[in-house]
Amino acid sequence: MADTRETRAAACEIKFVIDDRLAPRVKEWARTHLQPDPHGCGTFRDEYRISTLYFDTRGFDVLHRNDSFGRAKYRVRRYGDSNSVFFERKLRKPGLLIKRRTRDEIETLDRLDDRLIDPDWAAHWFQRRLLVRNLQPVCQISYQRIARAEHTSEGLARLTLDSGLRAIPIDAARFDADPGEEFLEGRLVLELKYHARVPALFRRLIEEFALEPATASKYRLGMATTGYAGGRTHRQVHRSGDVAYA
Repeated sequence: MADTRETRAAACEIKFVIDDRLAPRVKEWARTHLQPDPHGCGTFRDEYRISTLYFDTRGFDVLHRNDSFGRAKYRVRRYGDSNSVFFERKLRKPGLLIKRRTRDEIETLDRLDDRLIDPDWAAHWFQRRLLVRNLQPVCQISYQRIARAEHTSEGLARLTLDSGLRAIPIDAARFDADPGEEFLEGRLVLELKYHARVPALFRRLIEEFALEPATASKYRLGMATTGYAGGRTHRQVHRSGDVAYA
């Protein structure tokens, strides 16, 4: 199965939490100025469903960003009802974003329960990191995504808009048919992804709709919804002038 690695210097993203009353206008803008995602479906060929399994330690070190756990997320992602899944690591360092993902059949999720590592399995690297870091499945988050992108003079500009966010606690690496409890009800998460400098195209979008950046980690918000989160992670999404990374 496919194994891809991507290293992007100066990879940036800004997040916004927008009201569902504003969402139709933002969608119309995106569909006017950006091209549909090549893997999208629906009337505009830009929609798909995402379900993601997140992993953390018993002490929720990833959730609380303790030490090196704050820089990397390990997750398994499924698109729609596909029989394939993606084993992913997203690692962020100052000025650098490193992604690795391996695609395999959904049945191979069972192999994450093994303590012995099979080096011939394409996703053995993911299994090994879970064991080394004592990570276990803790949460499934699902949502509907609209994705569009455009090549600009300032590089690739990609926009995603996520709605119907739901979370459910899990204790095994399995996708649950029950999407769980809704969070950010009545609001959507808008993400703008770009290289180094905010493209003029996105600056126009931000100005036209008077958008304000917000911290909006789906994992942390979802964990708060499941009741696992503690301390500062129970706070609501707050507005900030700083760029927020998930």
